[in-house]
Amino acid sequence: MKELKDYVRSIPNFPEEGIIFRDITTVLGDKDGLRLAIDKMQECLNDVDFDVVAGPESRGFIFGVPIAYNMGKPFVPIRKKGKLPCETIFEEYALEYGTAVVEIHKDAICPGQKVVIVDDLIATGGTTEAIVRLIERLGGKVVKIVFLMELAGLKGRERLKEQDVSSVICYDGK
Repeated sequence: MKELKDYVRSIPNFPEEGIIFRDITTVLGDKDGLRLAIDKMQECLNDVDFDVVAGPESRGFIFGVPIAYNMGKPFVPIRKKGKLPCETIFEEYALEYGTAVVEIHKDAICPGQKVVIVDDLIATGGTTEAIVRLIERLGGKVVKIVFLMELAGLKGRERLKEQDVSSVICYDGK
């Protein structure tokens, strides 16, 4: 049986020289790879007491929804600015060149709810840090963050040092 890492396609020098892009489309495009990814991420939640799964678009949806479904929990989408139809709150965060904004519906998380965040990748941790702030502003408590992959060389885990973070696959570089 293949290891989960074997399903990830590595593309050297993309988007720039010296970077190895970790492509998950090959995980998603293989029924065994997809099942293994979801199962391994879900295993990270075996002993976690939580009420709701939250995930950012778009790949957080891909992994978060089946995990929520399998575990009998609701799913809360975190979206880019202007994509949610009801009243929202937002957080702006820094990118390498500029800023980005994520939003959540004001009624998506109830005070006291225990939240798990699911996403495909932790790089610098900026997006996830903004998502944690959104959830906390609504009175929720992030009890676990699960990623399919981690690029340890970008030190995103340091930004989330107050959180319980798990990654299924860890790459040393960027």
